[in-house]
Amino acid sequence: MPEALDSALAEVRALLLAPGLTRAVAAGRRRGQRPSVVRAELRPVALKSGPRLQIATSDGSRPHTRNVAPGAEADAAVDELLAEPFGNWHVETADATIQLRVTKSGEAQVHRAAASRTAGEPERHDRAKEWLLDPGDPLFREIGGSAAKRRQVDAFLRALAATLPDDLTGPLRVVDLGCGNAYLTFAAYRYLLRRGLDVTLVGVDVREDQRRRNTELAERLGWADRVSFVAGTIAEAPVEPAPDLVVALHACDTATDEALARAVRWDARWVLAAPCCHHDLAAQLRARPAPGPYELLTRQGILRERFADVLTDALRAGLLRLHGYRAEVVEFVDSQHTPRNLLIRARRTAGAPTDGQRAEYRELVGQWGVTPRLETLLAERA
Repeated sequence: MPEALDSALAEVRALLLAPGLTRAVAAGRRRGQRPSVVRAELRPVALKSGPRLQIATSDGSRPHTRNVAPGAEADAAVDELLAEPFGNWHVETADATIQLRVTKSGEAQVHRAAASRTAGEPERHDRAKEWLLDPGDPLFREIGGSAAKRRQVDAFLRALAATLPDDLTGPLRVVDLGCGNAYLTFAAYRYLLRRGLDVTLVGVDVREDQRRRNTELAERLGWADRVSFVAGTIAEAPVEPAPDLVVALHACDTATDEALARAVRWDARWVLAAPCCHHDLAAQLRARPAPGPYELLTRQGILRERFADVLTDALRAGLLRLHGYRAEVVEFVDSQHTPRNLLIRARRTAGAPTDGQRAEYRELVGQWGVTPRLETLLAERA
């Protein structure tokens, strides 16, 4: 193993075992090698038996989750994962984010981002400010109240507040597609409830164990009659009646497209989607030469991947516009905390697209020779 990669993995290991870990994901594979699982996600959890490191892995068809105790058990589990030939590691802590990518030649490409503050100064996001959900709210005792989690909750609630009309009244049906451990789901319900809205909320996640966990938490909070969870895919999970607001945060790759397509088919009034990885268009860009004079944009792998991110979300916003939505792409969480910091925010207007908007979209996909997954999904159900 090259010395630089060995050093980068040691840095990742230290963050994975540090008290401030928020979330980590390992995915992809190195050239000529294949990990025993296609994806691994690590996050700290608080159980009745004490703090644990939760490790969720998938072999591509079945998920497996285990909770390991701090100390020797966690050390061994982390070392086992670091020994796997993953091509990418993304690690978030309360104070820093590190992305490790292993190139085709086996070299380590590392990107680091850290919170900026001077020695002895409190973390700037914890200074006195007007939180949309008070950090002392009892909800945080259940979902966890780390500085990083409070920041993400507040950023999401501010995006939600900017999306919904100030004078909104009446029943509001919400679905969170790919809700995971649902802490943003519960925070959204708490915030909307405090606004005096009549809210019913459904969380969707493919994992049955997450459905059971989230349902138990809803019962402990006394919200089980208004907040429910189903196990199923984003594309097919049963949700009735159709929601007014669709939320999909950090759904990986084309799962975001499945969420957007379902929102359009539901005629949802509002959509909030924070995309995660963007592999689909990146693969299409690798498979064909770039149109002139843009070869410099795609010749280097890292530039091609970043351009694919931008192109994917631009085309998603364009497609939403063609289907009767006003869509904008805004910053979600400050980029110093996570590079996946974009949010697609859309409001249904039911207005018909203009010929110019159609032509603008077709020209862009035609020039690059790509077929966005969202376009395919919307065409299948047209």
